[in-house]
Amino acid sequence: MICEGWRDLEFECRIMLTRINFSQMRAPSISSVGHVLVVVLCLFMFAATSQVLADNTIISGHQKMLALLAEINVRAAHENTYLGDTRARGLRDQLKNLGPTSSDTQRLELHFQLGEAELMLGNEDAAIQQLSAAYRLLPKLKNLLMPESVNGLVFRLGVAYMRLGETQNCCLRYSPDSCILPIREGGIHSEQEGSRKAIGYFMEVLGNSGKRSRLHLEAQWLLNIAYMTIGGYPEDVPPAHLIPLDAFESEEDFPRFTNIASKLGLATFSLSGGAVADDFNSDGYLDLLVSTWDTAGQIRLFINNQDGSFSDDTVNAGLTGIYGGLNLVHADYDNDGDVDVLVLRGAWLTPVRYPNSLLRNNGDGVFQDVTFESGLGEVHYPSQTAAWADYDNDGNLDLFVGNEALGEAQFPGQLFHNEGDGTFIDVAHQAGVAPGGYVKAVVWGDYDGDRFPDLYVSNLLGPNRLYRNNRDGTFSDQAVALGVDGPQTSFPAWFWDFDNDGVLDLFVSAYSAGIDTLAHGCLGYPVADKHLARLYRGDGQGGFEQVGRQYNLNQPTTPMGSNFGDLDNDGYLDCYLGTGGPDYKYLMPNVMYRNQAGKAFVDITAATGMGHLQKGHAVIFADFDNDGDQDVFEQMGGAFPGDKFNDAFYENPGFGHHWISVELVGVSSNRSAIGARIRIEVLEDGKMRSIYKHVNSGGTFGGNPLRQTVGLGQCTTIKRLEVFWPTTGVTQLFTDVPMNGFVRIVEGEDRYTLRSLKTYELGRPAF
Repeated sequence: MICEGWRDLEFECRIMLTRINFSQMRAPSISSVGHVLVVVLCLFMFAATSQVLADNTIISGHQKMLALLAEINVRAAHENTYLGDTRARGLRDQLKNLGPTSSDTQRLELHFQLGEAELMLGNEDAAIQQLSAAYRLLPKLKNLLMPESVNGLVFRLGVAYMRLGETQNCCLRYSPDSCILPIREGGIHSEQEGSRKAIGYFMEVLGNSGKRSRLHLEAQWLLNIAYMTIGGYPEDVPPAHLIPLDAFESEEDFPRFTNIASKLGLATFSLSGGAVADDFNSDGYLDLLVSTWDTAGQIRLFINNQDGSFSDDTVNAGLTGIYGGLNLVHADYDNDGDVDVLVLRGAWLTPVRYPNSLLRNNGDGVFQDVTFESGLGEVHYPSQTAAWADYDNDGNLDLFVGNEALGEAQFPGQLFHNEGDGTFIDVAHQAGVAPGGYVKAVVWGDYDGDRFPDLYVSNLLGPNRLYRNNRDGTFSDQAVALGVDGPQTSFPAWFWDFDNDGVLDLFVSAYSAGIDTLAHGCLGYPVADKHLARLYRGDGQGGFEQVGRQYNLNQPTTPMGSNFGDLDNDGYLDCYLGTGGPDYKYLMPNVMYRNQAGKAFVDITAATGMGHLQKGHAVIFADFDNDGDQDVFEQMGGAFPGDKFNDAFYENPGFGHHWISVELVGVSSNRSAIGARIRIEVLEDGKMRSIYKHVNSGGTFGGNPLRQTVGLGQCTTIKRLEVFWPTTGVTQLFTDVPMNGFVRIVEGEDRYTLRSLKTYELGRPAF
């Protein structure tokens, strides 16, 4: 999809960067990709249905998927609107063929559009050359152009120089401090030309735009960031444009988490993607699977070596040739005792159709793509979100896949019923959950406590849905009735029990704020509700109350990847939001919120050192070193070829609090125990309190281990541990459970078992 006009359309479609139409000066409009995508669609349909080669050789589903992904990668260079170079090549030809009678307006527009196209491809020097050529034409045309168009061009030239500085410093001279807000010490650029040139252009915009205008606020935000990168913040920032220092500080003190991804060999340099952590080779230690939406990007499996290091085991795992994937969701769908993974593709590319992949774990850490054999590959819809749950309590995990519908490209949601034999059947229409939208998150949770999981669907371009499980294979949308249909522009969402009252609550992010809104809030101006996350607190009777502002969620965050976990093991769930947008201008810090005992959330981003400015995607909370506290992994990178970045791994410094790790094994229930509920009653400060965990992989963009690490605070003993199994309605009760260890509970067995796992220092072995 091509967006015309100088103004962004990121909140209507979020699909392409800005363009300025200098020749016609008309309002922005969206046009279709055209007949090229029809050809692409036909090719996909052919590839998805062919099973026999010309010589009658039968190919496996795995081989078929490898061939299809290889074909997609070849075509993507020319057809993918994010990754391809078709637009740039066309604009180069147009500029080259301009005749002597061509107007300066035509030349300016072509230079500008080509500059934007080169920037998307990561050709910063070429982009700056073209944008500078357009800039030099402005004196001739200023009287013919709208002021917004002039400022728009100047701003984009500043953004291009800003990106040049990021590439020269944060990418080519990467350090753990790179791009961490507030930028200090090791994060300050040694190559400063990019930032200094950007400052000049941003100052020009600020001098020629209204103080509260969108472009003015965007330039002001990036101006302050640029000064940080050269060590000039706050003293060198012109006072009229200074964003106060306290806007970049935490609301309370908190220990710093060090990014040790490079030490671990996990700082993969790639575009946006997914990640899940779990024990993929059944040795008891947490491994890491990472993807990127780049059609040439190899999915990678990092095996935990049990000594503080990881090894890339991609080849041995049979994953060679499994390319692409914006998100990953994991579970033991076939109840064979090992963790399988679903790879999601095609998001943001409506109506192009890429296939998803179901990777079956053979039990030894080797995977096989069984998409076509399982029934998940009959149609290919654009998606980045899915969730596992046993919606009919038959002991088998079912799957809901949220797809994207835009304009004439209407792709319904898919509810795949697990037949128990390794295959699935789409029953979405019969179940009443097919109505589509531009779906960005789906999550299951039994919000009304009737043992049957309900489904929440987050929609980027419209009202959200909460499908109540009718317990007969059908669902009813209760979102409007329960007041949980907002925000109207949302992205990540999850069920959790943030206040430990035993009732599921619901978090739904807003995805409508840009850096102008961020600057607006930092300058003390009120932020509209539409830009704020919703925190719906469950009332224990099947209803919700919106308490976001009451709980201090009053700043715009614009998250994509995100997740929750307990940073300080106090027994209350914190959350980390990976923020950003496709445009290079979206230099906004990822945000860490600490849960203050279920009473409020406080921003501890700066204190933790986790305010990364690069695009944050899949987030994981996991205890990778078995010391009881949760480290945080974040998959980083943007949408365009020039926006790759290194993944981050933030090591937890430890807080001295108690903990327990609980692995549940379903028997009558699904083997992964997804949907089971854990209650731990502890004695702390002479008082009894309960800590609750609902078994799942956390949020909707990034997968926590299914083994639950539960913080116990400063308790002195565990009085009792309860596990409720929704499939059977049975509650198991255990007493005399030790703290600070690994407990394995099998459904129906009277005794738990303790598992002995080594603890080690992360990153200690030499690489």
